[in-house]
Amino acid sequence: MTEDEIIAKFPARLRGFDLYRKMGSPKNIVAPMVDQSELAWRMLSRNYGADLCYTPMFHAKLFANEQKYRDEHWQTNETERPVIVQFCANDPDVLLKAASMVAGQADAVDLNLGCPQHIARRGHYGSFLMDEWDLVSRLIRKLHENLEIPVTAKIRVFPEIEKTVEYAKMVEAAGAQIITVHGRLREQKGHKTGLADWAKIKAVKDAVSVPVFANGNILYQEDIQRCIDATNVEGVMSAETNLYNPALFSGKVLPTWQMAEEYLDICNEVPTNISYIRGHLFKLFRYSLPIHTDLRQKLVDVRDLDGYRQFVRDMKAQLIADAEGSDFDPEAVVVDEFGYRKYPHWICQPALRFEHDKEHSKSKRLLNEAQADVPANDTECATGNCDDADSEAKRQKTSPDSV
Repeated sequence: MTEDEIIAKFPARLRGFDLYRKMGSPKNIVAPMVDQSELAWRMLSRNYGADLCYTPMFHAKLFANEQKYRDEHWQTNETERPVIVQFCANDPDVLLKAASMVAGQADAVDLNLGCPQHIARRGHYGSFLMDEWDLVSRLIRKLHENLEIPVTAKIRVFPEIEKTVEYAKMVEAAGAQIITVHGRLREQKGHKTGLADWAKIKAVKDAVSVPVFANGNILYQEDIQRCIDATNVEGVMSAETNLYNPALFSGKVLPTWQMAEEYLDICNEVPTNISYIRGHLFKLFRYSLPIHTDLRQKLVDVRDLDGYRQFVRDMKAQLIADAEGSDFDPEAVVVDEFGYRKYPHWICQPALRFEHDKEHSKSKRLLNEAQADVPANDTECATGNCDDADSEAKRQKTSPDSV
């Protein structure tokens, strides 16, 4: 089907920058995060400056064929726009079937081409389609030719900048109306995560004619504009930092207990999976739980919303007492030897760690998708990043042959 025929078929469907402007020209974007960018969290993030939110990554095959799966994982409401629904898939027909089910409730459907985890290798999706350009093109093209709302895509980069650019151009030619570039290689995960490559993101932006979003290396609000200046992208997506500091986009320095209380207030109005709530609270209180170890066990044992509310009340009392004995001034934050801000444990802040490979990282502290300080069996997705689909595998116990 030619582009003129597609336009004639969907004359009202928005393309490229028209879509971007219709969504309010979003600059601050919440990433698709498995089990962690659910409706309640998206609502909290919007209260603090998020312009656009992505849903968690959904398995197209499960979404298309299992009502229970859809009921458990797909949530939206009349106030939640703009929103983009993300799927992983390797079968164009299955992807179209799943995408058609959300067409009236979303601004676009996104194809996950970035998941680097072993479950994605087994399930044959995400970044493990990077070497199958024909399949990637057919997946996007299927939606572009048949879906009433636009299709977008989230990709990772190749080692070679030229190949990265050609890949992005192919994704655009197939019909993607927005491209998000996670500036890391498929191999950059876990202890090998390292820094995202903004130069490759800029090269993609310079080469395509559709809007581009950047993903990677965002710790503080100022990094958003720094990334835009370096890459010329239209918007910047945050995954992990948003989970530890949902006020990231506002630039506000806020106590963790305030974010937890506001999140639970939303959960009181919006039914939310208990395991999602636990995962968020472990991240929000990441730096306080090793100090108040008695409360850590209490969080592990909680099984309902009232229990989480009591946990937050108990934690708040402890943290207020800690804060009263501190001389911390949010208007005069001290930085460490690497230039990172030294916040007390009760303040929302990015998750930082030292890169394992000191020789090559020059001992710089880096943000990555490393596990939060959560017991392995306490939350299904400790990272929260859409590029970690292990939680889906744990739920399903097996990797679908076709997604």
